[in-house]
Amino acid sequence: MSECLVEVQHLRKFFPIRTGLFSKVTAEVKAVDDVSFRIGKGSTFGLVGESGCGKTTVGRMLAGLLKQTAGTISIEGRQSDSTPAARKELHRKVQIIFQDPSASLNPYMTLEELVIEPLEIYGVGDARSRHRRFLELIEMVGLPTYCAKQRPCDFSSGQQQRVAIARALALKPELLIADEPVSVLDVSAQAQILNLLRDLQDQLGVSYLFISHALDVVEFMAHQVGVMYLGKLVEIAPKDVIYHKQLHPYTKALFSAIQSPDPDYAGERIILSGEVPSPVNPPAGCYFHPRCLEAQERCWSETPVLREAGKEHFVSCH
Repeated sequence: MSECLVEVQHLRKFFPIRTGLFSKVTAEVKAVDDVSFRIGKGSTFGLVGESGCGKTTVGRMLAGLLKQTAGTISIEGRQSDSTPAARKELHRKVQIIFQDPSASLNPYMTLEELVIEPLEIYGVGDARSRHRRFLELIEMVGLPTYCAKQRPCDFSSGQQQRVAIARALALKPELLIADEPVSVLDVSAQAQILNLLRDLQDQLGVSYLFISHALDVVEFMAHQVGVMYLGKLVEIAPKDVIYHKQLHPYTKALFSAIQSPDPDYAGERIILSGEVPSPVNPPAGCYFHPRCLEAQERCWSETPVLREAGKEHFVSCH
């Protein structure tokens, strides 16, 4: 793995459930429960799992949009929540690309206003230097300069996502969090945006936390992959390893759903029984044991820890 840029240790995010006249806290939604991983400089960490497993919550905590209940987020060895100055620096070093570009862009602002707004907020340069930076950015993401005075409604979804990427790059961040960045785009636009993100990484050396439920997209983008289930990381491994040898029963089931382009390939599809337990009241022991085909007696009472099972391959399973 390359030199570490981001280190996440024992990250937790619990959302209180309040009931009654006095809004008393009666329960908690354990959206993220004891998650740890690292992201190397210039590399992409892919985060996958079913909807509701906590992927987006992890991304929002790294971006500073949510405050963690417990755990630490360190960027280049400095904790992001230590002081107000550290939090401000986090927002400069870490930017986020949202799933729906039309919802993330102010419809009343022009393309130029959208892209240079982060520079104005942080007081970077003067009007002339900001305009030069704007021209650099829209050229970088493949948009023509004559669009400068147009508004988001004048662009297609793929072009809007290019605007969002240019805006995210304005402050020269070291980490971009891409939260399902192509899921609302058509197939041709998806390919263009994914290729753009890879080209930008090669050109700028930026790191990505790439969040997606599309395993084929993650395979194309990621260097390392983490699999989440019910708020926990159950397996982490380099991309080339995890797509050929999964160790956790949930990862095996998840990856067995990948469709092969070979019409003669007849892989075994693993069908899980039952429903995903509630994050309000998760099961004791291993969270996955009610649906696991390989569960043992100890899985009902002992919570497995993420341990190294091979070179840079970690699994949370007894």
